[in-house]
Amino acid sequence: MASDAAGDISCDVLETPILDSESPNLLHLISEQGGYAYVSMSVLAAAGDLRAAEATREMAWEQLHSGPWHSVLPVWRDAYSMACLYVARLHHRAGDFGEALKALDMGLIMGGTFLRQDLQAAVEKVTAKASELRVSEEEEQGEVIFRKEKADFEEEGINVEAFWAVLRILPMKSFSSKTVGKRSALSLEGFLCDYFMSGSPVIISDCMGHWPARTKWNDMDYLKRVAGDRTIPVEVGKNYLSSDWKQELITFSQLLERIQSSDCASTFPTYLAQHPLFDQIHELRKDILIPDYCYAGGGELRSLNAWFGPAGTVTPLHHDPHHNILAQVVGKKYIRLYPASLSEELYPYTETMLCNSSKVDLDNMDKKEFPKVQDLEFMDCILEEGEMLYIPPKWWHYVRSLTTSFSVSFWWSHCGDSPA
Repeated sequence: MASDAAGDISCDVLETPILDSESPNLLHLISEQGGYAYVSMSVLAAAGDLRAAEATREMAWEQLHSGPWHSVLPVWRDAYSMACLYVARLHHRAGDFGEALKALDMGLIMGGTFLRQDLQAAVEKVTAKASELRVSEEEEQGEVIFRKEKADFEEEGINVEAFWAVLRILPMKSFSSKTVGKRSALSLEGFLCDYFMSGSPVIISDCMGHWPARTKWNDMDYLKRVAGDRTIPVEVGKNYLSSDWKQELITFSQLLERIQSSDCASTFPTYLAQHPLFDQIHELRKDILIPDYCYAGGGELRSLNAWFGPAGTVTPLHHDPHHNILAQVVGKKYIRLYPASLSEELYPYTETMLCNSSKVDLDNMDKKEFPKVQDLEFMDCILEEGEMLYIPPKWWHYVRSLTTSFSVSFWWSHCGDSPA
């Protein structure tokens, strides 16, 4: 019976209406950029030749890596999307849904916008077909990905032993300066008047209880079912400023396995960091809501990113150009903030690509090389599960996960901001 079902599904066609109608125009643009070999191979790929489809994808991939990302011609990004659709279509026809989904995700991550609608529609279809055939794997009742750590702070009162255990892994002088204030169910008017207009950080509690993510994302089975087969970019290493840092493409299931394994406590954690996951996996997007605070100032949402990894992941001291609400959906994080007025004292990099990052490693600070830092006033906090932190534009911040953590950042600008 299962093989019959697989046969029926493999005969199903992966529809790509935009690709089908616009491929002649796109191929013409590619040929104008010298992509004659790509055009020849794409004709074979469209006719059902998997090797030709893989060849077109490889050609487009080489063009994507021919120079800095901003210098890559948009037509080659669309060419990569086109190739990914051909590859996915052929794998889908053969009933290999895992490879089809991987190709589609690569198109979403690396490709252009022209064929994005085809890619998204194909993802939905392949995911649905894969679900129909998926055989239930061994399940442990009540198993969840996130468990309370022994060093967890108690909701009422503070476990002193746990507090000192946490303090030992944090930067020097943590909790010795100002603590970020906390407001429960803060009104939009109160946010505007007391924090947004003055550019002051604040923790907002009791504002995410209605999000489906608050319960669903604690369930390993749910995350695996919804996103397990999807390909995602992750960071491996201490942080993006470290020499050991690298990027990998793995499936969401592999990330879950790494987080759960004992290796996640090593010095080389795997981190899904600042990735537009919700543009890629729409089911997870349905689990969250844009906070009303993000409409303060009459501006627009600039980006919506996911941050998911084990305890010990670190985002080094840096600043961002927009207003930021960091929503802590699962787990908890330590966050330290310095106002924008202290930028000079925080020794920013002079290189254009890193000019928003500090040379100061708060986890291993060199007082001789950076003498100004140790006496600077800062604010810090532990952002608990279910809380949001408002970080004003250009405020420097350092972030460390104290437990397995799943966060969402909402960047927005208001009408007075310059585009960045």
